[in-house]
Amino acid sequence: MSQREKMPLPRSVSMTSLSGLLPAWEEDPLPVEELLLFEVAWEVTNKVGGIYTVIQTKAKVTVDEWGENYFMMGPYFEHNFKTQVEACEPPNQAIRKAMDALLHNGCQVYFGRWLIEGSPYVILFDIGSAAWNLDRWKGDLWQTCSIGLPYHDREANDALILGSLIAWFFKELTDQLGDKPNVIGHFHEWQAGPGLILSRSRKIPIATVFTTHATLLGRYLCAGNADFYNNLDKFDIDREAGDRQIYHRYCLERAAVHCAHVFTTVSQITAVEANHMLHRKPDVVTPNGLNIKKFSAMHEFQNLHSTNKVHIQEFVRGHFYGHLDFNLEKTLFFFIAGRYEFSNKGADLFIESLSRLNYLLRVHRNDVTVVVFFIMPAKTNNFNVESLKGQAVRKQLWDTAHTVKEKFGKKLYDALLKGEIPDMNSILDRDDFTIMKRAIYATQRHSLPPVTTHNMLDDSADPILSNIRRISLFNSRNDRVKIIFHPEFLSSTSPLLPMDYEDFVRGCNLGVFPSYYEPWGYTPAECTVMGIPSVTTNLSGFGCFMEEHVSDPAAYGIYIVDRRFRSAEESCNQLTQFMFTFCQQSRRQRIIQRNRTERLSDLLDWRYLGTFYMHARHLALSRAFPDKFKMEQVAPLKTEGFRYPRPYSVPPSPSASLHSTPHHSDVEDDDDDDDGEPYNEEEEAERDRLNIKAPFVLGAVPEGKKKQPGESGN
Repeated sequence: MSQREKMPLPRSVSMTSLSGLLPAWEEDPLPVEELLLFEVAWEVTNKVGGIYTVIQTKAKVTVDEWGENYFMMGPYFEHNFKTQVEACEPPNQAIRKAMDALLHNGCQVYFGRWLIEGSPYVILFDIGSAAWNLDRWKGDLWQTCSIGLPYHDREANDALILGSLIAWFFKELTDQLGDKPNVIGHFHEWQAGPGLILSRSRKIPIATVFTTHATLLGRYLCAGNADFYNNLDKFDIDREAGDRQIYHRYCLERAAVHCAHVFTTVSQITAVEANHMLHRKPDVVTPNGLNIKKFSAMHEFQNLHSTNKVHIQEFVRGHFYGHLDFNLEKTLFFFIAGRYEFSNKGADLFIESLSRLNYLLRVHRNDVTVVVFFIMPAKTNNFNVESLKGQAVRKQLWDTAHTVKEKFGKKLYDALLKGEIPDMNSILDRDDFTIMKRAIYATQRHSLPPVTTHNMLDDSADPILSNIRRISLFNSRNDRVKIIFHPEFLSSTSPLLPMDYEDFVRGCNLGVFPSYYEPWGYTPAECTVMGIPSVTTNLSGFGCFMEEHVSDPAAYGIYIVDRRFRSAEESCNQLTQFMFTFCQQSRRQRIIQRNRTERLSDLLDWRYLGTFYMHARHLALSRAFPDKFKMEQVAPLKTEGFRYPRPYSVPPSPSASLHSTPHHSDVEDDDDDDDGEPYNEEEEAERDRLNIKAPFVLGAVPEGKKKQPGESGN
């Protein structure tokens, strides 16, 4: 059996997300005034992972749809509540009475508005105040579904306490409400699973949706370097979970999946994984989106790139003091960011590709330098002295230059007022030259610029540093690829690199995320909405989504590495070639590409992707309350799809340089004024809006593509 046959991926429900072209679903809108929607997640007001981004960014479109009938539920943490939530009274008396029932039994519940866009209501449960019930609730869970939780797994125990409180709350609420309004509970990830399991086992009348953003076992197996996707059907799931001591968590996850009226995943690649790991095929694929803020003028986001690039250049000047023998105007900034999962996030492939890119740039005597940032949090004890010293030296040099400039300017001004041309040899005295020489001597260093900005607690065993030692990329003068490992999330209050993550991304030229395991992939999605090209893979949800919706992703600045059907060696060479090709682009071509990349942001807007969540809720209601809510099962099949066409003009490449868009953010090189086909960004964008490919229906096979064995419409 071929690799392609081993893991067929059916096309997901697709939709147009170009302004004004979104097709309507073939189903009636929900009567939200007669419903209450509760969304349950461990990450509500609690930033601990990517799901926080999902629920935070989705809040506005959900509030716009549901208004006062939408509530989020999660654990209470005092600091988060005081800094992110405005306490208030519930607008619904039934909710107030349900909360009072818990409060009268010694369990603390808090209500308020989460101070994010949309200002949704939140109901937060204090796990500590209810911990005295843990043993009893463990017994209930065992009696209900024969799942036992070990005492030492605090995360699982906390999830059970939260779930028990939520099920208790739903019981009190539905007793108060009676038959109307009906309640929908949407649960995210295994930590919210116990609430769903207990609600269903107690026959509480609510419609339930469960979304898995990544299967527990999938993440563990990929982190262990298993050939995951080619062996999905061969794993002994129970044994693998037991060997990793997460069998009880896996049982909670699987039970929640099978108890839910509707099961959803965030991408088609995760749907295939869930079908094997959790033994249920998802009912709906609900891709992750972002809140897209469009600029009134196209050049505004280009100006943001230019402004933030200057801040990164200043940091690089300090970090490489004494070795700044490369032209910063011809330096490109690449980065990788995210959780420190060395293999899952593709850092291993990236580092090997950087070694090969360095070789290619040196062999071709390319004058481009690439500075690569690794933004992945690891255990450190502080900034290292050499990094801080570099920024201090840079600042001292800047102050010296300004002092001399002020003195020079005053003498020049006085001479011109007298009608004289000053003698340039005498306008600076000996003291000025002494100050400048001392500043120059201060920039001398006998060691190479550090690879990492912090003191690592386990330097010798760190995977990134170990592999950098293996490929010998130590920021030497001959290297065209320089590496900076920043083992801490970025912050505008940092004394070293004072930039927020968003500003840093806008200042970079390319984001590189060659992940092996990435159920969705918010990092390349964030790059796209900011107009920054990125590298992703066909094993990430984002990469598969873009492959499906864009005819020529690379022309739009989305480079997709094939890690599914190619060997690691072939994937590494492909990534190297992508980066080398990017390095050969002229500045003008990069500007054109950024414009095209930013135009794809419509695809990722929650205003459009939120439609899939609407469909999942409607489906859950039709299954939980079939007498009250009807739904045509074929309705989603009529949803129209589209693909962005290939740009009319030749895509940016070293072999074809075109007249640029009028919106420039950088100073153009003189040799970039090539004669060629005129390029107009607005005209090309308008052609894209008009030239949408023929719609397809769910499960249809694109022309010229053979349907794989076992492939079906999902």
